[in-house]
Amino acid sequence: MKRNDTFWDSVADKYARKPIGNEAAYAQTLDRTRAYLSTDQNVLEIGCGTGTTALKLASNIGQLTATDISRRMIEIAQGKTKDQAIRNVTFAKKTIDDIATGTERYDVVLGFNILHLLDEPEDAIASLHKSLKPGGLFISKTPCLGEKLSYLKPLIWVMQKLGKAPHVHFLNFARLEDMIRAAGFEVIETGTYPTSTGSRFIVAKRV
Repeated sequence: MKRNDTFWDSVADKYARKPIGNEAAYAQTLDRTRAYLSTDQNVLEIGCGTGTTALKLASNIGQLTATDISRRMIEIAQGKTKDQAIRNVTFAKKTIDDIATGTERYDVVLGFNILHLLDEPEDAIASLHKSLKPGGLFISKTPCLGEKLSYLKPLIWVMQKLGKAPHVHFLNFARLEDMIRAAGFEVIETGTYPTSTGSRFIVAKRV
């Protein structure tokens, strides 16, 4: 995989100060996610960023390991954990390859706003399938830029050349859901929050 950790380290502090873009859509995503969580679960989050979502979901789960490839993102998240005195969330700098080679198996894997940024999302989803217990859930939300925002491709290409943007896949709903099913999941819920940007919320069960 290409290494994007340097890029995310460079933007971490700015990212941490950035407000949630659509509070209503974010709240809806959290509500639907909480519907599948319980305090006896061992949960993994990939691409946790500075930990905002992990900490908001902490009271709904047993134990959460939240991971990101950016060391600086993790440092900021750990600072939030200490400030909020939350004890059931652990932040760690890990790649999906690191997770795949581990022996831990989870009840739920979370991945919010991350799949479109991965070099090989199909391979990543297959690896996450192996990290789940039988019947475990993969809950994700992914900006499907190919649905409504394809016109941004030239702009993002220029920003990438300038080092101002990471690699981005312009996924659509059908391709994303096909990738998840092909990895061995049954899709049991979908939603689009917000509809304006085509951010697809998916709950999938390992079968």
